[in-house]
Amino acid sequence: MRRSKLKKYSVLTAVLAGAAGVTAASPADAATATLKIRAGDDAYVSSARTGVVFGAETKLVAGVAGKEAKTSFLKFAVPAGTKVAGARLTLTTQASTPSTVAVRQVASTTWTEGKLTAANAPALGSVLMSAVPGATLSVDLGKVVKGPGTYAFALSSTGAAVRFNSAEATTGAPVLEVTTQGDVSPPVPSAPVSNGNCVTDAKLVPSCGVLWGAAAGGFTDAPRDQALRDWEKLSGRTSTIFHTYHKGDEIFPTKSEIAMTAETANPRVLLTNWKIAYGSSWAKVAQGQQDKRIDAFAARAKAYGKKFFLVLNHEPENDVVAKAGSGFEAKDFAAMYRHTILRLKAQGVTNVVNVMAYMGNEKWMAQSWWKDLYPGDDVVDWMGLDSYVSAEPGYYHYGKFNDLLDRAPTGGGTNWYDWAVTKHAAKPIMVAEWGAYHRVGKIADKAPVYNSVLPELAKRSAIKAIVYFDTKHDDEGDRDISINSTTTALAAFKKLAADPIFKVKLS
Repeated sequence: MRRSKLKKYSVLTAVLAGAAGVTAASPADAATATLKIRAGDDAYVSSARTGVVFGAETKLVAGVAGKEAKTSFLKFAVPAGTKVAGARLTLTTQASTPSTVAVRQVASTTWTEGKLTAANAPALGSVLMSAVPGATLSVDLGKVVKGPGTYAFALSSTGAAVRFNSAEATTGAPVLEVTTQGDVSPPVPSAPVSNGNCVTDAKLVPSCGVLWGAAAGGFTDAPRDQALRDWEKLSGRTSTIFHTYHKGDEIFPTKSEIAMTAETANPRVLLTNWKIAYGSSWAKVAQGQQDKRIDAFAARAKAYGKKFFLVLNHEPENDVVAKAGSGFEAKDFAAMYRHTILRLKAQGVTNVVNVMAYMGNEKWMAQSWWKDLYPGDDVVDWMGLDSYVSAEPGYYHYGKFNDLLDRAPTGGGTNWYDWAVTKHAAKPIMVAEWGAYHRVGKIADKAPVYNSVLPELAKRSAIKAIVYFDTKHDDEGDRDISINSTTTALAAFKKLAADPIFKVKLS
């Protein structure tokens, strides 16, 4: 964690021929499947109440009532890896009138239902279909929804207002039904995984469920292995991912890391951050000046033998020196990353799974160089995010789990999660560091943050791992990110940790 870094999205279910839940289909059935994706952010806006937010309403409205015109907006996220063969939007009518409703495409996907008003609503695009709704309104969107990504639509009418159920309604929520084809991976289900059959593949991606991990004892002298064991007892669950940190020529995996990931009774996989350019620069690493360092690590990695996650210089945004020749420009980071991974591969390292871990801070995302950090899909296995929220109302980055994912560039633009699932749709997402904090001595209950995690995971199928960073004080000593700063926070976290969605077998 570094100081400067610190809604509803699609509920996804799978309908596979002859299968229940997310059980893999037979080869014959695997050719087709249907994903029923509930609306993510959805809300209506009013021409008469231009500053009012209606995102919590159980209805969507399109049309005119008196002198007030209402338009509704919906957003859906099609998960990474989906091969789309067709798509259909279905809306359940709450109260109908003989009015024609137009379904329009909306280019902007950066809006959220918690902030959407008529004053800031995105522009309406072309009309995709117009019809008078019956009990439902069904729209073929196959020409628009063609692959993974986030899609937004609007409902408008010049006639009398028509009401539809929103995602907040107890039944009949808007659904985008996506027909898939080809090699469709079973998605994360909307209900917690409980069948015990979730396993990891060659890139450590779980077939279902979400990998659970932690880094404990941060910014203390406590040995990381013992700190994690203590944290596991406190939280009630073994941390499948054991998160550690190294720099320069440090020898790792260490003896304790090897021991922690060799326990049969408590299976764990290593996730380690390596600041390979420590004492050097990104540019010099890219030029080959640290090849001896890379080769020494390659030998240790091969000797270790087990699959493990590797992050090169996590949160690079904070280290960028945007000055020509600094050696730490964004493009230097990308070159350093590529050089290191390609050299490891050339040395015969096959057990490293690469994670590109961003800070995802709104300030850095707005910089012109931010896009230059990405080293290329061929050298990145997972997209990672290190992000935190405050549990202290009114303090910096106050919010819940969705807020750390949806942080968008200062001045506007696509939030981090939507950017990742759109631009790098084939990559699984790891929340490689996350946590809820309050200032030391200003205790606030973190339970609402912890309680918000499972609903968001159910909506965001691209997230395949979350890793908590636990410490009583951060690098500047004034933020408490521990899970037990209040009894209610600990109870909420233990409830979260106990959920069967995190029951994934390492294989």
